[in-house]
Amino acid sequence: MSSIVVRGLDDAVKQEIAAQAKEHGRSMEAEVRAILTKAARRPHIGVALLAAAQDVGGIDGLPVPARDDVARAVEFE
Repeated sequence: MSSIVVRGLDDAVKQEIAAQAKEHGRSMEAEVRAILTKAARRPHIGVALLAAAQDVGGIDGLPVPARDDVARAVEFE
């Protein structure tokens, strides 16, 4: 496994991580590992958009405008 040293971390950030670690019942090192792992595994944009839509009630109720325009033929000259 690799190691990372983070210099210049604000004390307030360290305290917040310590509080989160305590809430989750793990060490600060394990908490930082979990935070970094989650941040490194970004979801596919489609999955992220779907999750965001579901957070606000989904997309089933959105109005879909009528599509009554007729397609035009392409002219090559």
